[in-house]
Amino acid sequence: MDGILAVWKPEGWTSHDVVAKVRRLLKMKRIGHTGTLDPMVTGVLPLCLGRSTRVVEYVQERPKAYEAVLKLGIATDTEDMTGEVIDRQPVGTITEAEIKAVLERFVGNIEQVPPMFSALKIDGKRLYELAREGKTVERKSRTVTIHEIKLLKVNLELDEPEITFSAVCSKGTYIRTLCVDIGKALGLPATMAKLTRTMSGGIETESCLTLAQIEELLQEGKLEEHLIAADEAITHIDKAHVSSSTAVQVLRGQKVPLSQATLESGDWKQGRLLRIYDSSQLFLGIFQSDVEGMLLRPVKVFN
Repeated sequence: MDGILAVWKPEGWTSHDVVAKVRRLLKMKRIGHTGTLDPMVTGVLPLCLGRSTRVVEYVQERPKAYEAVLKLGIATDTEDMTGEVIDRQPVGTITEAEIKAVLERFVGNIEQVPPMFSALKIDGKRLYELAREGKTVERKSRTVTIHEIKLLKVNLELDEPEITFSAVCSKGTYIRTLCVDIGKALGLPATMAKLTRTMSGGIETESCLTLAQIEELLQEGKLEEHLIAADEAITHIDKAHVSSSTAVQVLRGQKVPLSQATLESGDWKQGRLLRIYDSSQLFLGIFQSDVEGMLLRPVKVFN
């Protein structure tokens, strides 16, 4: 099989668990996922099958969307409800308008310090491994982008009020940490109570299959009908077209003169990645423009 299988990851499973399960079902080893989800998180987990694993790095670069529930008045060492409580405070009076105003402050480029309970490596060791040993190490803040954030629902009547919001963000954004930082901006401890990924690689909830559905479709011989073509998950990379004769060169992984390709939009730019198609709209590969050399250079060929 070749293509992208959009899986709805269940709660309690690691991303690796899902990959291992699908490998057993499909009896194939060449499967890669496009971004780890913590066990407690549910949602969109695109799996690249076969030669489509070659686009994993490009799919991972695209923004992701989440729906999160933030709990106010409580903080944990893991920044979610799986950890030990390290702080509790009465919330007092807070309004929906105050919450909206604070959320708006997080749109754009923000600085985040990765949580200790994360898979990030420092000196060859994952942070969560150090955290489990009771160690805390200094982590450098990094810039991430919140493209959009919306307040969906508030429940202010609870002793520990809950805020439900959606966010579209860049690769590397920790929603747990975002929840904690929103709490700080409100002057309160906060932790993430629930998280669902609703979009990854341009693939949304509606396109996903549960593991049970995958098994059923596989038995019926209909699973391939639900695969997403590799190039559909990398539409953030611009398109260029070549003639049928030039397509032969492209499929051989040869350099192609810029004059033999037509951009679908924009102008030629040095180092620009492009999806290359032939005259019948067949995806041929990813090439990079070398304006100085007047060439397209092969990066990935899909022959």
